[in-house]
Amino acid sequence: MRKVFCEVLGTELNLPENCQRIVSLSPAVTEALFEMGLGDKVVGVSTFCVHPPEAFKKPHVGSYNKIKHKLLKELNPDLIFTTTGYQRQMALELAKEYPVYAIPLPPTISHIISFCTEAGIVAGYVQNARTLQKNLLKHVASIEPVAKPTSVYLGIDLGGPVSFGMYSYITDALEFVGLRSIFGNKPVEWLMPEPKEIIESNPDIIIYEPKMFSKKNRTVEEVVSLFEKRGLGELEAVRNRRIIITPVETDYIAHHGPSFITKVLPWLVKSVNSLIKQDVI
Repeated sequence: MRKVFCEVLGTELNLPENCQRIVSLSPAVTEALFEMGLGDKVVGVSTFCVHPPEAFKKPHVGSYNKIKHKLLKELNPDLIFTTTGYQRQMALELAKEYPVYAIPLPPTISHIISFCTEAGIVAGYVQNARTLQKNLLKHVASIEPVAKPTSVYLGIDLGGPVSFGMYSYITDALEFVGLRSIFGNKPVEWLMPEPKEIIESNPDIIIYEPKMFSKKNRTVEEVVSLFEKRGLGELEAVRNRRIIITPVETDYIAHHGPSFITKVLPWLVKSVNSLIKQDVI
């Protein structure tokens, strides 16, 4: 057995050398484990663990803050992964009965790579973790910035129009690829901006992620209509249809697993460059 200390929760875990029964309540950690080739070690996930698709087929133990305690007991995990923020209190409660390791929400893309590696090491698969780390670093190094500095309003429907400030990996990613978030200097992780704030910033483009699993607002005209209802119809980006919509019905930008680096960052650059080439920015 190994002793592993979880700094976030202030708890010491007794873990097998190689964990064989892992429950992950963090979609990002779940994807990282699968990317490391450890999908067969994952015995339970949350209802939001949709990356990769095969992860969603695992038993659903709970959601962000609700647990099926009977199922969890039956699965008898030797390690449970959670994240912090909204899940912190649940993690503390679970830690009274199970070995729980909480990994903080990432403020930068560097932290995404770091927590992926950390998850593999904690689970006892050091070489798998190091290999994933190298692959993600290569992807980051290969990314070229957008062809022209561009200001962006990025909104995600998380039950309301949410955007992101300087403490979010999303803002860090936008800056990394040469985009300027209109709320990038706000000293917060996330915010629900007033229409006036967006209008005053007059972003060059809008990047929009519809609500997870929803089929609404998947076309530019639908998003234009939505923004007009929010009092944002006068924005040049709305009038000129300079709108980019995420390409899948699951979390995309809102998901901070390995695919954020391998898929989302290249997609951002390609999508913005497409508008630049059309000479609409």
